[in-house]
Amino acid sequence: MSDPRPVVLVVEDEPQMRRLLRASLGAFATGARAVLVRAPEAGVVLRILRESGGPVAAGAPLVEIGDTSRIEVVVDLPSADAVRTSRGAAALVTGWGGAGPLQAVVGRVEPSAYTKVSPLGVEEQRVDLVLEPRGAGWGALGDGYAVDAAITVRELGDAVRVPASALFRRGDGWAVFAVEDGRARSRPVEVDGLSGGAAAIARGLAPGDAVVLHPGDRVAEGVRLRRE
Repeated sequence: MSDPRPVVLVVEDEPQMRRLLRASLGAFATGARAVLVRAPEAGVVLRILRESGGPVAAGAPLVEIGDTSRIEVVVDLPSADAVRTSRGAAALVTGWGGAGPLQAVVGRVEPSAYTKVSPLGVEEQRVDLVLEPRGAGWGALGDGYAVDAAITVRELGDAVRVPASALFRRGDGWAVFAVEDGRARSRPVEVDGLSGGAAAIARGLAPGDAVVLHPGDRVAEGVRLRRE
């Protein structure tokens, strides 16, 4: 029994349209009609939004088409972090399943934020950043893939770094327990930045100074320490 419903064929150029029409009409049942829709851009079909036959309103989406050779990465950040990020900042894309990080730069910081609920149930204002690929390796990624991203917001070339777990609050500032002659000595420090579990110290420590990690109630001024 013939099927009079139209078959939608999405094409990008005229030669492709003619070839596809000849091949399709020979494959479909007698009486079927082929409706040719010209794609606005060359690419591949990412999603078929209309699979079943039936009336289609003018302007209704039928398929999604994309050029995966021009892929971008969309990262959402808390608005407090987004204001520290600027266009052109270097970024690394990791966690995508391949070997090594992929190079990228911030191509755009969206001007509008939106509310998103965090995994802990807290409402946050988030801002989307668009990362543009740089370098090789991006061909393995496709539309909607999950990745992790790290964005450079500031570079401190000569900073003294310590694990953030060594810091504790003292009044309105920060302090650490430095190790001097086997004993704990508290020192106020000026923190110039926190990132990735590390703290950049502007004042209070010198390169090579040893500090106590996770200082608890048993660590006090002058207490003797031993290395583990």
